[in-house]
Amino acid sequence: MAAYIVRRVLISIGVLFVATFLLYVAVASSGDPLAALKARPGISPATIEATAHSLGLDQPVVVRWWHWLTGVLTGNWGTSVALGAARAEVFPAVAHALWVTIRLVVIAELLALLVGCAVGAVAALRQYSITDYVATTLAFVLFAMPVFCIGIILKVYGIQLNLLLIDLGVGRWLTTAGPPDGGFTGSPGEVLFKFTGAYLLPTIALAAISFAAYSRFQRASMLETMRSDYVRTARAKGLSERQVVLRHALRNALLPVTTYFAYNFAAVFGGAIVTEQVFGWNGMGSLLVRSIQQYDPNMLMGWLMVTAVIVVLFNLLADIAYSYLDPRIRLG
Repeated sequence: MAAYIVRRVLISIGVLFVATFLLYVAVASSGDPLAALKARPGISPATIEATAHSLGLDQPVVVRWWHWLTGVLTGNWGTSVALGAARAEVFPAVAHALWVTIRLVVIAELLALLVGCAVGAVAALRQYSITDYVATTLAFVLFAMPVFCIGIILKVYGIQLNLLLIDLGVGRWLTTAGPPDGGFTGSPGEVLFKFTGAYLLPTIALAAISFAAYSRFQRASMLETMRSDYVRTARAKGLSERQVVLRHALRNALLPVTTYFAYNFAAVFGGAIVTEQVFGWNGMGSLLVRSIQQYDPNMLMGWLMVTAVIVVLFNLLADIAYSYLDPRIRLG
């Protein structure tokens, strides 16, 4: 097992190394960071040349990538090269955006996992019942709806609910344009009021797609487990249906879903980008949009680096989980 983990870690490091080079070449080839400067009237070629030299843009792309990579490994992620960005440090900006997104994604994924597994298990135990049909229909509807559509619908109804609460004298509860500027301060009741109001809508929007996947995955896994030999043996031994389901079927049916969670956690960052734009959260999504609009290669590479690490890391965790659950994988 240890040899398998070491082998997978080394492969993951190699994948990251190659991925950073390909991403850097793609970013460097997609635009000119000095395009806005060159478009200004009265800018001399000497000024443009000096600016390019100060930013290292006059060097070959392979040399620039190597300098960037060694800088990242030593903690120097560089500065923004976008015109008018005041040369902001990349690492603090990415770290702040990542912290905002991580809080949102973790809450949404845990909610989707718990509710999705519960709904999927109940649907499997009541196969072809009204509960099963409702759960299946809901999952397919959520699969078919784009995440921005879900977010917009929730935002519209959230605004209507706020107006109703204001009329009732309760005050505005749901935050539809980013978390509160002053943070979550005050008494415990006020903190809970602000926290739930800020996270409720974007969390539901982000969890909706994952919920659909987890519920369908759990239903299929539960159906397969309920037909297995050890479940029939447990029933033949005289165990109650509750003991059979909770102690034998459900625990084993959760194993592949838990492993799938590792893959899906990395993929859900794509949905977080759209959700953050809809609800005005200044996380990784907003950082990506700004970096593309301003064509800021250093900031964009910071975003891509973090995203690549998350994808590779959670795929590594999924591989390790699979090998733990099924020894045939590491033996192969």
